[in-house]
Amino acid sequence: MDTIAHTEMIADEDALRPVTAEEKSWGWFAIFNVWANDIQSLFGYSLVASLFISYGVSGWTAFAALITAGLMVMFLVNLSGAAGEKYGIPYPVFARASMGTQGAKLPAVLRAVVAVFWYGVQVYFASTALALLIRSLTGITGGAEMLGLTAVDWLSFVLVWGFHIVIFWRGMGWVEGFLNIAGPFVYAVMIGLVVVLWIKSDGQLLSQAQTIFANPEGTWGTEFAGFVAIIGTMVAYFAAVMINFSDFSRYAKDKRAMVKGNLAGLPFNMILFSALALLTTAGAAVVYGEAIINPTEIVGRTDSVILGIIAAVTFFAATVGINLVANFIPAVNGIANLAPETIGFRKAGLITSGFALVIGGLWTAVISEIGISGFVNTLGATLAPLYGILMVDYYLIRRQKLNRDELYNMSGGAYHYGNGWHDNALVAFGIGAVFSVATVWVPALGALTGYAWIIGAALGGAIYWWRCK
Repeated sequence: MDTIAHTEMIADEDALRPVTAEEKSWGWFAIFNVWANDIQSLFGYSLVASLFISYGVSGWTAFAALITAGLMVMFLVNLSGAAGEKYGIPYPVFARASMGTQGAKLPAVLRAVVAVFWYGVQVYFASTALALLIRSLTGITGGAEMLGLTAVDWLSFVLVWGFHIVIFWRGMGWVEGFLNIAGPFVYAVMIGLVVVLWIKSDGQLLSQAQTIFANPEGTWGTEFAGFVAIIGTMVAYFAAVMINFSDFSRYAKDKRAMVKGNLAGLPFNMILFSALALLTTAGAAVVYGEAIINPTEIVGRTDSVILGIIAAVTFFAATVGINLVANFIPAVNGIANLAPETIGFRKAGLITSGFALVIGGLWTAVISEIGISGFVNTLGATLAPLYGILMVDYYLIRRQKLNRDELYNMSGGAYHYGNGWHDNALVAFGIGAVFSVATVWVPALGALTGYAWIIGAALGGAIYWWRCK
């Protein structure tokens, strides 16, 4: 798959060089595959399912918000990916135009930090699939817990964590089969879950899905507020991919391939995946009397060994595959970029894995207590101002014209800004990031929670525009 070719390319020492005409070989289906695998992760399901519950809106309102979010993300990645497609440059090089040749290290590092967090979380979620497989085969249940995990959970987590290390140590090429096969099987398993829950609910699943998450005292105002907040949270979920989409779009054959791939990949997958998540979560609430946001737990309650084994393998493959492509590689590149002379690809991979062991191990007992939406919005808020700055600089100030040779001039030139740092961009980022993160955590700004990414991007872009003018 073309995505894997990309991951192998960016592991090279000359990863930041512009791609050649021969390397621009991605058709629309390669772009489609990026989104198909990005959406079909266990964390993605849990996030979507939690949004139905957290905001107390009807199923139709939540579903409409998720589709709207998919269309909005499609528009935003078309904007952020245009420079990569046109000039063949990756995200860290694109950032030099607005941040400076040295200042561009800041957004690269921030993207790496976000990737490290997602990597650790996805390692944990992949381990829940392995735990389901072990329990399905052995019948083991319960047990003493440490940090919210049983012995089976810890065994699964450590094995999955080690499995990721083995993959990056031996090379990424063989993950291609995982990604190509796992996507359709994930949908097949989720459809199977819906059928099982439909039968167990005596056909009441559709009628219950419309109202089961709604607040009986809800009004038009609360529905609208929940609608907008869900959109904001989902946009924040894709914030990392939106900001570094040039890493993918630079391999697109042309702009048409990029736009068509985004159109097919985002709305289609969001509609299908969100519909299945809504029906599955609603069905679990009807059949088991409680809201369950992890599909592996729902599978475990069906008491079907065969379904449990199939679901465990497919969820595991899908989550591991996208974790390595979307999270591991950006994290490794960002860490290696700090000291490329001393930190190689493997050493950076081990550092990333060390962070993942801590983050994933603490997910159940500590990090998840923050709340999934708060976690997503905080990470997205740190990247939001950077998106605004990059887009304002490229479209409004430079009118989509860059000097590619000067972007690689690290000792001076048009994008060096005297000392390698662009003060206007730093000020805009600092103010935008502080306010954007504050909307998530400061009680007085609680009404803006869910809007963190949108506010941060708009504020960062506006301040940058004002200072540059």
